[in-house]
Amino acid sequence: MPLRVLIADDHKLFRQGLISLMKTRDDLVEIVGEAETGRESVEMAKELLPDLVLMDIFMPDGGGIQSARQIREELPNTAIVMLTSSELDEHLHEAVQIGVQGYLLKDLDAGELFSLLSGIEKGEAAMTRAMAARLLKNVAQTSSTSERESLTDREIEVLRWVAKGESNQNIAENLHITVNTVKTHLKNILAKLQVENKAEDRAVEQ
Repeated sequence: MPLRVLIADDHKLFRQGLISLMKTRDDLVEIVGEAETGRESVEMAKELLPDLVLMDIFMPDGGGIQSARQIREELPNTAIVMLTSSELDEHLHEAVQIGVQGYLLKDLDAGELFSLLSGIEKGEAAMTRAMAARLLKNVAQTSSTSERESLTDREIEVLRWVAKGESNQNIAENLHITVNTVKTHLKNILAKLQVENKAEDRAVEQ
């Protein structure tokens, strides 16, 4: 069954181009709707219950980050992948803290986009090597003691290799593990960081 996808982006030309591209892979994705504002994306997500929301960050009436947070809270089984032009670290980190399943830039190659989306159903993070390296390098440099202690020795090893910009294949070869195991470690690292940040948010609220 193809992934049922909602596209949320305020640029009509981009949405139309993305929809045309997606139709070439109807075995993988099925477009069920398109939204052009943050509020509309939340309303349509609740109505259509898509498997995946491809969400831009810069949108009127709510914005992508705020809307993604609301969708995650109300529809925890719906995956969200940010598809944006923003390379700001703060947007990348905030999106991960919300619990999105990926962060992709709009200049992504079509083949790589489809490859990354194909891993969504398996629970894999849809993030290019470059973006993962940026995220994890920053985490390695700025994470708190509690965050570092929550990672296993092997996860820290993987984190260090990713921070160097190494591919999953190279990391697997260097650590003598499979590529799928590398992906699992990356998924666990991101999940733990998400949990840590949520715990910090609750502590602040209290």
